[in-house]
Amino acid sequence: MRYLPLTDVDRQKMLATIGVANIDELFSDIPKAARLADGLSDLPDHAPEQSVERHFTQMSAQNISAGSVPFFCGAGAYRHHVPASVDHLIQRSEFLTAYTPYQPEIAQGTLQTLFEFQTQVAQITGMGVANASMYDGSTACAEAVLMAARITKRKKCILASGLHPHYGQTARTATHTFDIEIEQGGAGIGLEHKIIDQIDDETACIVVQTPNVFGEVIDLEPFAAAAHEKGTLLIAVTTEIVSLGLLKNPGEMGADIVAAEGQSIGNALNYGGPYVGLFACRNDRKFIRQAPGRFAGQTVDANGDRGFVLTLSTREQHIRREKATSNICTNSGLCSLAFTIHLSLLGDKGFRHLARLNHQKACELADRLSAISGVELLTPKFFNEFTLRLSKSANEVVENLAAKGILGGIPASRLYGAGKMENLLLVTATETNTNQDMDQFAQALAGELS
Repeated sequence: MRYLPLTDVDRQKMLATIGVANIDELFSDIPKAARLADGLSDLPDHAPEQSVERHFTQMSAQNISAGSVPFFCGAGAYRHHVPASVDHLIQRSEFLTAYTPYQPEIAQGTLQTLFEFQTQVAQITGMGVANASMYDGSTACAEAVLMAARITKRKKCILASGLHPHYGQTARTATHTFDIEIEQGGAGIGLEHKIIDQIDDETACIVVQTPNVFGEVIDLEPFAAAAHEKGTLLIAVTTEIVSLGLLKNPGEMGADIVAAEGQSIGNALNYGGPYVGLFACRNDRKFIRQAPGRFAGQTVDANGDRGFVLTLSTREQHIRREKATSNICTNSGLCSLAFTIHLSLLGDKGFRHLARLNHQKACELADRLSAISGVELLTPKFFNEFTLRLSKSANEVVENLAAKGILGGIPASRLYGAGKMENLLLVTATETNTNQDMDQFAQALAGELS
């Protein structure tokens, strides 16, 4: 589509047609205090292309990329090796240009990849069915809470203490207009079981993350038993999907709905997105009918050949808005395809091997770091992420390490706010970390705490 700018005459005709004197009247509902008085006056009107490119290149050079230094950050976004074949395959024109199956009968390739994606997600989460993806893990969590409220006809949700704070904030944002009451079972390490005593006959769901934001591996079975006794649903959340290659899956532990972030498989770190949300639930009619997004299904055509269909689509672009279960606009199709390709390349054995490598690396790093004076390991049961208590401010330590070319984890205070958990540091190790990386980190951390 060509860009055809409007002339002043064109603009005046448009304004006259809609009955306003000038463009400013179109923004009259916005308080003046929220408007820019002089526009973006601190920016130049124009500059040569080469100058702009040079300027932004210099600005970007101030960043430290995850692949250029020893990297130990996690807390919901993880650095894993993505095979070059994944990027090569998703850039094939039939994949790269495919958007959404508005005409599913002629979008067989798109529907098949979605069907395979759903199958993989259902298998690794241990759930009966999975949808054709969400935006990311946090919005999948929020959609799960809304779904639980619709199913149970209740308006109360309890978040476990170890749920990632950003996930909790997203859930509150998405549910406040539905008058859903969100409670939190504290904030800190080892407080998960507090929410069991908060469950009552008005509770629609409890949300428990494993491994949680501090890296603790949580047994969901006691939560499932307590929830189901009150007719409450258990929503299981995981931000590190690779963990399901080693740990017991949520379905085996009694989860009713699973919301997860799938970025670790097939999708590299990228300034927070785009990522790929995973959503699965029990194979129950009332659950499937209330699930967000859509489901691709397998069938046979008039000739008896294998084919794929859009089995169910409850988003507002497909059905009447008041009947929709979600306003999700697309399914992060390319990201989910990358997930499917990477997981297919790994296979069952490869996926489990990847998980074991992650756990092994994290154990090696935890042993090295916890042996340093001024360091205490607070989460002995972890997958590839754990929490340390330092003898000084974690934020100060991380800034100093970054200046030395080491990205040494995420201070908990950056997630929970200044003044909270100041000495706690979240550290992650994956298959990408070498022994040299860990040696450098341990040596630098010891120097900072000495």
